[in-house]
Formats: sequence, C-alpha cells, structure tokens
Amino acid sequence: MLEPDEREAAADLLWAAERDRAPVAPLRSTHPGIDAADAYTIQLHNIARRTAAGARVVGHKVGLSSPVMQQMMGVDEPDYGHLLDTMALDAGRPVQADAYCSPRIEVEIAYVLGSALPGAGCTEQDVLEATAYVVPALELIDSRIRDWDIGIADTIADNASSAGMVLGTDRARPGGLDPAAIDAALFHDGTRVAEGSTGAVLGDPTRAVAWLARTVAGFGVKLEAGHVILPGSCTRAVDVRPGGTFSAEFAGLGSVTVRFE
Repeated sequence: MLEPDEREAAADLLWAAERDRAPVAPLRSTHPGIDAADAYTIQLHNIARRTAAGARVVGHKVGLSSPVMQQMMGVDEPDYGHLLDTMALDAGRPVQADAYCSPRIEVEIAYVLGSALPGAGCTEQDVLEATAYVVPALELIDSRIRDWDIGIADTIADNASSAGMVLGTDRARPGGLDPAAIDAALFHDGTRVAEGSTGAVLGDPTRAVAWLARTVAGFGVKLEAGHVILPGSCTRAVDVRPGGTFSAEFAGLGSVTVRFE
C-alpha cells in the first residue's frame, strides 16, 4: 500500500494528465506497491475535487465486466468508476475528439434507476424492480495513462477509464425484454466494426449492477433514484478519431449515435 502523500501525488498526476491532455506513465511503475485500495482512494480524491468544483455524481460505471478482460488484468471481479453530469454528452451535438487523450467507444445498455437500490444485500431482482427503464448507450472511455498501458490499479485510479456517455431516446422496461439477451452492433460511418450480446457482461448486465450496489455500499455510497448505471460493454472498444460518426443498434431496444469532430 501507498502512504497518504503518495496517493495524493498519484491523484495529482492523473488530474494534470486529464487537464493538459498529456498522458502519464503507469502508476504501477511510478508508484510501486500501489494496490486496489490505494487506487480507489485516488479515484475518490479526484472525484471529490470535481464535485467541489460544481460537478454532480449522476451514476456509476462497471468496468472489467467480461471474463476475457478480467483474465487480461489478472483479477476475478469487475471494477467501477463514477459518472458525473459533466460527462453526459448530447447526441445532437458533435463531440470534440481532441478534448480527450486517447478516446475509445464502447457499446452498452444503460440502467436508469426509478428508486434507490439496497446496498450489501442487493440482488438482481432488486435491480430489475428498481430500474425505471433501460436505454441504448455509448460510453466514451479514455486513459490518462500513456498508450493505454494499464493494469488494474491504473484503471481504477483513473476512474475506471471513464470519460463520457451518450444515452439514446428509446426506452424499455426490464420486464419488456431480457437485458441479458440483446444483440448489439457498432457502426463507424455506416460500416459495422463490432458486435456482441449483452450476455457478455457477467452473463447478465443486471448481475453487474447488483455487484456494483453491493460493492459501493462498502464505501458508504448508495445508488440513488435517477442514477444512470453503465454495466459494461458488450463489444470490443473502438478507437475514436475526429470526423467519425458512431452508432449502435440494439435488437428490440433501439439505437444511439454520436459524432466526433
């Protein structure tokens, strides 16, 4: 584990990297000994900075929600990050790609909560009952770590590599479709570049949301009514370049689009 001053120094590195759009070396090399507990403390330090400056927490995201990604990172459970109102992107307005370090797009369904979730004992049924609706979503991820050279502590500290989200306008109640069996495809300028199924997310993305509620409860955090939960991507991440348009289509649910310039 790191000393408190080392954690603060690591948080400062990530803060400056995002501000200046200048990625830094992996924290595991600049701060040997960093572990997941250190990384979550670093993440929370920078989230507190953002909220002190006026940003508002509007939800959370789950990362590393596929067995393949967990195996790559050498972990046996997902990680999570915070979603802020400043990360909400408008599908009707182009996004400036150069506002990020090395952005990528992921395809997900988003759960919008109609009521708060219980904490430590949260079940998948609790999630389904509390969800007002699910919507098509694109998550913009970014790494403030140079060349995406990330280990588990690097991505946790970097707010689970989160950067933005775009929600579609189509909505569905969980009872009206099976959240674990939605086929999805990602298109870049009309060309299909990735595809998958929501079942790739821990077998059922609802399971990821329940895991999140139980996990954040240990930090005194509760998933509240109105929060947006991104449970994890059902396709591979695709690099973003200026001038491209990405759209995701979800069978039986709808679509969502974002354009970059």
